[in-house]
Amino acid sequence: MSALVWMVLRTVAAESADVVARRVVTVGWTIAAGKAPPDHPNNPQVSWPRAIGWAMASGAFVGVSRLAATRKAAAYYVKSAGHPPKAWRKSVSS
Repeated sequence: MSALVWMVLRTVAAESADVVARRVVTVGWTIAAGKAPPDHPNNPQVSWPRAIGWAMASGAFVGVSRLAATRKAAAYYVKSAGHPPKAWRKSVSS
């Protein structure tokens, strides 16, 4: 497998996870807080606790989801190709 295959695979996995995670965290926030998350947390009219809470919740959930999806894609790549992506070979052995 080529570097291009890995790039496409990891991008599709990460972006798909991003879309799903954003929807899940938005629904979760709405249920937990009783109102929709702020559309623009940078807006000074949004309270600091609400803006920080949304940034922490969405950032953590989306970040972990992207990480999990990319790791799953990497495992699939290694299983299919029989070796890790070329860009990883040096860093994995360290």
